[in-house]
Amino acid sequence: MKPSHIEHIGIAVTNLEDSIRLYEKVFGLKCYNIEEVKDQKVRTAFFMVGQTKIELLESTDPEGPISKFIENRGPGIHHIAFAVDYLDAELKHAEKEGVKLIDKNPRKGAEGLDIAFLHPRSTGGVLIELCEHKSE
Repeated sequence: MKPSHIEHIGIAVTNLEDSIRLYEKVFGLKCYNIEEVKDQKVRTAFFMVGQTKIELLESTDPEGPISKFIENRGPGIHHIAFAVDYLDAELKHAEKEGVKLIDKNPRKGAEGLDIAFLHPRSTGGVLIELCEHKSE
């Protein structure tokens, strides 16, 4: 596997609006996109820092994965996302190398990306998201 770059760093937050204000006022960043991803039970807000995005994640459901993450670990870094060119092939490669997949097949994520997650038990305790920009 050879990721081209860090696509984004996902940060779980309890209140999206408060967190947006923090990133804008303290760090001088500009939120350029807010989006709900219904099937993931999350609202997201994006910021650019150089060539890397910061994705804030607020749960829309108390039973959603971000709510459960915050309940168990508190707010903070949730995942790191790598951009890849051929997501299907990279998932097959990772599985062949013994990595446990959360997603065996790509699914739609925020900003129109195809995404899939690798289980942190197989990646040194870090939840890894693989992202592919699909050309229309």
